[in-house]
Amino acid sequence: MSLDDRFLPIAVVNGDDRAINPTDNQPIHEIALRRLSRRATMRGVGYTVLASALPTSIMTSRHVMAASQGLNFDELAKGLDETHHVASGYTAKPLIRWGDPVVPGAPAFDPTKQTAAAQELQFGYNCDFTAFMPLPRGSAAADRGLLVVNHESTSSELMFAGVADEGNAGRITKEQAEIEMAAHGLSVVEIRRTGAGAWELVPDGKMNRRITLRSTEFAISGPAAGHDRLKTGADASGLKVIGTLNNCGGGVTPWSTVLSAEENFHQYFAGDPADTAEAENHKRLGIDNEPGYARWGRHFTRFDVTKEPNEPNRFGWIVEIDPYDPHSVPVKRTALGRFKHEAATVIVNKDGRLVVYTGDDERFEYVYRFVTNGRVGLSMETANENLLDDGVLSVAKFVDDGTLTWMPLVHGTGPLTEANGFESQADVLIETRRAADLLGATPMDRPEDIQPNPITGTVFGIFTNNTKRKAEQVDAANPRAENKYGHIIEMIPPGGRGKDADHAADSFRWEMFIRCGDPANPEHNALYPASVSTDGWLATPDNVAFDSKGHVWIATDGAGGTGGFADGLWACEAEGPDRGKTRHFFRVPVGAEMCGPSFTPDDGALFVAVQHPGHGKGSSYEKPLTRWPDFADAMPPRPSIVVITRDDGGPIA
Repeated sequence: MSLDDRFLPIAVVNGDDRAINPTDNQPIHEIALRRLSRRATMRGVGYTVLASALPTSIMTSRHVMAASQGLNFDELAKGLDETHHVASGYTAKPLIRWGDPVVPGAPAFDPTKQTAAAQELQFGYNCDFTAFMPLPRGSAAADRGLLVVNHESTSSELMFAGVADEGNAGRITKEQAEIEMAAHGLSVVEIRRTGAGAWELVPDGKMNRRITLRSTEFAISGPAAGHDRLKTGADASGLKVIGTLNNCGGGVTPWSTVLSAEENFHQYFAGDPADTAEAENHKRLGIDNEPGYARWGRHFTRFDVTKEPNEPNRFGWIVEIDPYDPHSVPVKRTALGRFKHEAATVIVNKDGRLVVYTGDDERFEYVYRFVTNGRVGLSMETANENLLDDGVLSVAKFVDDGTLTWMPLVHGTGPLTEANGFESQADVLIETRRAADLLGATPMDRPEDIQPNPITGTVFGIFTNNTKRKAEQVDAANPRAENKYGHIIEMIPPGGRGKDADHAADSFRWEMFIRCGDPANPEHNALYPASVSTDGWLATPDNVAFDSKGHVWIATDGAGGTGGFADGLWACEAEGPDRGKTRHFFRVPVGAEMCGPSFTPDDGALFVAVQHPGHGKGSSYEKPLTRWPDFADAMPPRPSIVVITRDDGGPIA
């Protein structure tokens, strides 16, 4: 059994990473090769570009002249084994695991006696995005806070005995399906630093909360709220929905709420949509009667599109949650569009408007930006309550000359008219992908995290991979066919650094930051500084975080399928002579994906999510690839949050 077979990314195994864009949008391919000769001599000093067949963007003088921020840690060796590892001088400890109590009164976890009611009170399954929210609200406290965690998905073969793989998942009982629903959603749990770098849960925290697909009611707001296409037998109003699912990346607003991104919702809906009024809409989003969670539709009408064809239209949104109010009703913000959101990261523009960046995580999909019409208010808890319901959603077109154009997705503009099936702005938002197709957006290599650097004011776009891109589909922003390794693009708003950057401008510049892969192998066509080490190069970047100094921390998903080493966390400088020189800091156990890095305000603790440890071909509840983090014979592997601290008590790196 090869490494490629055993350690494919879970997205590939579950069939939620496909290429279904029907367009042939290639807006910059025809002149991409000309750009090579025009700009090849302008690459940054000290960079290694091996076997380059297509251009990389300019490395401007600001990168060469900026002083190094000085990352300081001994690089971790790559590897692949049953446990996690961190750079020397640091300690990494599991803080909370699948099944651990969250809500006061929750029972202790027993994998042989799981119930949906118990899981509603316990930490959910595959943890992804994390956010440290200081206590009290609005403070910069670094010793006490709320940890907010997304629970993206479940792995039934590792949760329940007797389910050898997804092919046997049809035997899942209704009760087991409900357990999985309860394991989706989010957890909010109070945590505190106890001294000497140690952290602990506060089991009786008054704000501790589980938000689940099984029982939590969400409001629907914005232009699509109440639309006929969002109405179902369970909700004739189209204004509320039970639950959220496949929550992947996220973001934090200036008023201390959390944005959570609904991603691969297509895989939960059974039934053939061909004979429904939503047939083309469902097809564009990958609903095809072959869901990874086929058993749900057998037990629950809402997950069968032949019985509830509008139910999928109630997922694929950005949701907003107030972690400080356990009684608040979460809201799905439809103005931000409907697709397979990876993240929702924010920055306050220089004119006071809020800008939200998000990617559509699938091969050949697009990068989006939302700009509010209103400005962020000073009375944080009340003034911004509906700010995200009114604004302009745009999609990106990457142009060969190094510019990026934001094209508004506004009803009545260009092809977004009734003649093309868009009767209102609600239709544009429900079918955001089709609207973006018609505008000629640039199809990218799996847009995942789109994250502004709070120090530099530039925006980093993470493109994980795309092995289905053919040579004739190559362009300057996606410069490799059969892209196994992924790349990172830096998008630069006009106005320069920090507060002067105009994130609402119609046009940006863009530059290639890193082309991932092994720089010692010419076939990879990688792009790094020449001094990157054997342990320092990475593959399949997924999401990023920034510490208070603006260092870039890159998490990966799928490295095992490209180089035979574990996924993990790499760090690099965003500016200066070591710009883009990635260094290996942390790695996860076999089968796991690295997710959701986030820092305390003082950089004294780094929280990371270890998702689906032990996942892989042939792995099962009875014989997993690892039993991390408990390593007990009776305990299956448990997705967990790990807290990393420096042994001498100083800031990370």
